[in-house]
Amino acid sequence: MDNRVATGADPCAAQQIAVTLERGQQTEVVLLLGQAKSVEEIRAIVNRLQSPETVETTLQATRGWWDSTLGALQVKTPVLSVDFLLNRWLLYQALSCRFWGRSALYQSSGAFGFRDQLQDSLGFLFSAPRLTRKHILVAAARQFPEGDVQHWWHPGTGAGVRTRCSDDLLWLPFAVAHYVKVTNDTGILDEEVPFLEGPVLAESELERMFTPALSSVTAPLWDHCRRAVDHAGKLGHHQLPLIGTCDWNDGMNLVGAEGRGESVWLGWFLITVLESFAQLMDNRGAQATLTSSWRRQAASLKAALEHSGWDGDWYLRAYFDNGTPLGSHVNPEARIDSLPQSWAVISGGADPARARRAMESAEANLVRERDKLVLLFTPPFDHSEPNPGYIMGYPPGLRENGGQYTHGSLWMAKAWARLGEGQKAVRLLQMMNPIELNRGPADVARYRGEPYVVAADVLSAPGRVGQCGWTWYTGSAAWMYRIWVEEVLGFRLRGDRFTLEPSLPADWPGFELTYRRGSTVYEITVSRQACLSTELELAELELDGEAAGFIPVADDGGTHRVTVRIPRNASSAGALPTQELVAPVAEPILIEE
Repeated sequence: MDNRVATGADPCAAQQIAVTLERGQQTEVVLLLGQAKSVEEIRAIVNRLQSPETVETTLQATRGWWDSTLGALQVKTPVLSVDFLLNRWLLYQALSCRFWGRSALYQSSGAFGFRDQLQDSLGFLFSAPRLTRKHILVAAARQFPEGDVQHWWHPGTGAGVRTRCSDDLLWLPFAVAHYVKVTNDTGILDEEVPFLEGPVLAESELERMFTPALSSVTAPLWDHCRRAVDHAGKLGHHQLPLIGTCDWNDGMNLVGAEGRGESVWLGWFLITVLESFAQLMDNRGAQATLTSSWRRQAASLKAALEHSGWDGDWYLRAYFDNGTPLGSHVNPEARIDSLPQSWAVISGGADPARARRAMESAEANLVRERDKLVLLFTPPFDHSEPNPGYIMGYPPGLRENGGQYTHGSLWMAKAWARLGEGQKAVRLLQMMNPIELNRGPADVARYRGEPYVVAADVLSAPGRVGQCGWTWYTGSAAWMYRIWVEEVLGFRLRGDRFTLEPSLPADWPGFELTYRRGSTVYEITVSRQACLSTELELAELELDGEAAGFIPVADDGGTHRVTVRIPRNASSAGALPTQELVAPVAEPILIEE
């Protein structure tokens, strides 16, 4: 308690309170820890919380809020560790650390990442979609009129960096399309959002850090999305999207620094965005010429990817400025990267036979069962020419450089689930489950991380195989939650209705899911058994004992029972009566926290 701060010492904040008690006497001490914008606000909070009764009421209200938010969707599966993660921990990690705090032991910038928090926010759509909506509009306001965006920015000042990163801007239409599909809130598309004002990067500039002004010029959100798509549509020699100074993997900042490098992964991602946003604009009666041009662009990209992106057993990762392939059989380092294989499936744009072959190649080369690792790519960069960028500054097997970078590795599980391979999807998810990686003392000594939060990366470096890197602060939490709930358990919410399209392991007898929407509770039971239908490849859906094609959502204060029967020999639900529901244009249904 000497009030001393020193480099290398253990930092600690402490408060010493003297309490004198007579024999048999009790007392209660209340400690307040928090932050406020002014001393006056702090005094008001302290004055309001003077009595233990008020403190207890406030504490119970806080606990109630968390219970309501984290408990909107609850599951009971055959695996207890899955239940622990889905019923509380993953959402708590995504919301408290990644979305609100933006700070942890390994990184404490406080900045918003354009692509990062847009992806995080999509994890809240079942429990607190108002948070998703609000952040989409905040992110859209960090776009320049030319269509590019701040790679990251600080909310207090607006200071951030303008870059040539090629994928950031596309996460806006990606997030908007998914948000509207789930909530049916088409009104968000017409929200007027301002732009940023700032100088365009000079031809010789790769990035610039500055504080832009907020423009008086505004445009509806859908137009912000259009500008993003237009800006990302610049193609290179192979008719593939230019990678710029990076796509999703920031460390590959020199692959296209001269302006000619191309990204195969970005091609699949752009196809996903073009087709999902075209469908969204079709549903609201947009000009046919606009959506038709996007679909033609997607078709051209598919042809280019099959012509110039296929490497025989898997898809390339990229092309360098000089035309050298990356992620090819001919590369001694980074021969195969998981991202283009996963998104070839997720986009739905690849040749089906090639897409499955690519995933099989990724499984064979990147999944290390014995070490419980799902690698991002292999082998790691060490002495590569051309130089891919600062990723090679990481020792081989650390973080993005050939380790398990969980955010991207999770997409392999998503792809397997999309292919109806629930067994493979769950196997990968369980290999990345932090609870399973802390089963016993030897596991704990090896992993060295908290068992209740997802790690951003797990090392494959010699001597550190299986040791986790960053924990808490990672976009993996929201993606792991979504892949379990939406892809494996198959919960598909579409505005005022939902259905179940699970992709389960063969040894799962089923699962239970409870979904609370306002004052209404839906108790869902999915079981693997002989269906009543003569066509055993079809799943059967019932609402309160009556056959149904989907489940309508109503805030009627009741409890409804939903039953889904899956054929015994099916790994996925197969074709439900309405497999991919497109919500009709209607008033949005939003859930308040």
